[in-house]
Amino acid sequence: MLESLGIPNIWIGLGLAFALFFVLAFEFINGFHDTANAVATVIYTRAMSPYRAVILSGIFNFLGVLLGGVGVAYAIVHLLPVELLINVNTGQGMAMVFSLLAAAIAWNFGTWYFGIPASSSHTLIGSILGVGIANALLNELSVAEGINWQKAIDIVMSLIFSPMAGFLIAGLILLGLKRWRPYAKMHSALEPRADNNKIRKPPFWNRLVLVLSAIAVSFVHGSNDGQKGIGLIMLVLIGFIPAQYVVSMDASPYQIERTRDAAAHMQRTYLRHQNRLGEAPLKARPPILRETSSSTPQHYRCEIAHTEETVQSLLQNLKDIKNLGELDAAQRVQVRRELLCLDDMARQVSKLSGIEATEKADLSRLRKDLTAAAEYAPVWVVFAVAFALGLGTVVGWKRVVITVGERIGKRGMTYAQGMSAQITAALAIGVANLYSLPVSTTHVLSSGVAGTMVASRTGLQGGTIRSILIAWVLTFPVSMLLSAIFFWLAAQVI
Repeated sequence: MLESLGIPNIWIGLGLAFALFFVLAFEFINGFHDTANAVATVIYTRAMSPYRAVILSGIFNFLGVLLGGVGVAYAIVHLLPVELLINVNTGQGMAMVFSLLAAAIAWNFGTWYFGIPASSSHTLIGSILGVGIANALLNELSVAEGINWQKAIDIVMSLIFSPMAGFLIAGLILLGLKRWRPYAKMHSALEPRADNNKIRKPPFWNRLVLVLSAIAVSFVHGSNDGQKGIGLIMLVLIGFIPAQYVVSMDASPYQIERTRDAAAHMQRTYLRHQNRLGEAPLKARPPILRETSSSTPQHYRCEIAHTEETVQSLLQNLKDIKNLGELDAAQRVQVRRELLCLDDMARQVSKLSGIEATEKADLSRLRKDLTAAAEYAPVWVVFAVAFALGLGTVVGWKRVVITVGERIGKRGMTYAQGMSAQITAALAIGVANLYSLPVSTTHVLSSGVAGTMVASRTGLQGGTIRSILIAWVLTFPVSMLLSAIFFWLAAQVI
């Protein structure tokens, strides 16, 4: 698609390589921050040696990414307005990807350098919000149109409340362990042995729980955080080589049939509610699949009033085909746009007042059927993200492990505190995965450790807590500002 803009193939190839490098660099640095937290307690308590723990974490991070689906990946992507998503193959779409990645990498690397457990999830989401708002201002749209605000509110709430839940639940688990076995060795401070100045290994059952909970945290981390990189890589691939990646070539005839059925159902849904859709935001737009100006070729917008036209075009494109590879490149690009525009219409219907819960649930299922061919990830993408996460963990784990183990409380972590924090993190992130909500492994685990320190009356180190809270508060505004500035600068060039 970029060839139509007069860009030579060699520059497309270089741009693709550079963009993929940026995404994998983000995941690599994510390993410094978030994946290191998955093994922080098991390493600090000497339940496992660092490199065994890191290798085991890498394996289960990989399995988490492989088995976790793409719900979180596209929850992140859909923070952006649908216009940017259907035009990601334009120069503006590429500016979006580079800008949000540059901002996320800059902030992540800086906080890692100072050993602060900042959140890669907060950073990436802040960067996406910054790009969306900057895009709205540059195109003279309202800020309300720049972001999928309902999705943003859901995600931000999960990021805010998950650390609070981690703090409380981990503290309660520790109190339960103290009540159950108040004088067990698991509540003792990790004192060094006099003979070789090494910390004793945990008792067998404590060690087993620490190892198993670390495996669980690694798995759910991979299925949550690893998906962020998957979503970004798919944006890059769709932008540079849309003919191969705008829709899944592996979609089965059954999936294509379900897509056709979902589209027909969406048309009936639209007809039932078309008189009320004037209440929904984002209605007054240029028609779907029309150029906005001669200077921005193939830059389209969704128009809810053209839903019937969109459905008929989609059904015509998918008529009598068994594989999406039967379509030519232009048809596949058009199918993707139509799928995303219909999904946007369904999202707006679900936001109307008075919609029954059963219809909202039906719409949610139909949206999954409708977008299955457009929201996917090839196996090699999953492998690449998992590898980048694991490599980052191997290189940068030590700074974060020391912060979590020694610098949150006024004394070192006990075995019971490590178990409580890790069990809590695994549960919290696992629940978030069920609802396709991104959460921060860093903040859930760190707040869990802090909760155990307060519950045991150990006390917290004010300096570390202050640094973590400052990073927590600043991550959103700083990453938003950085990505908005980068996007504005890139927009001056394209």
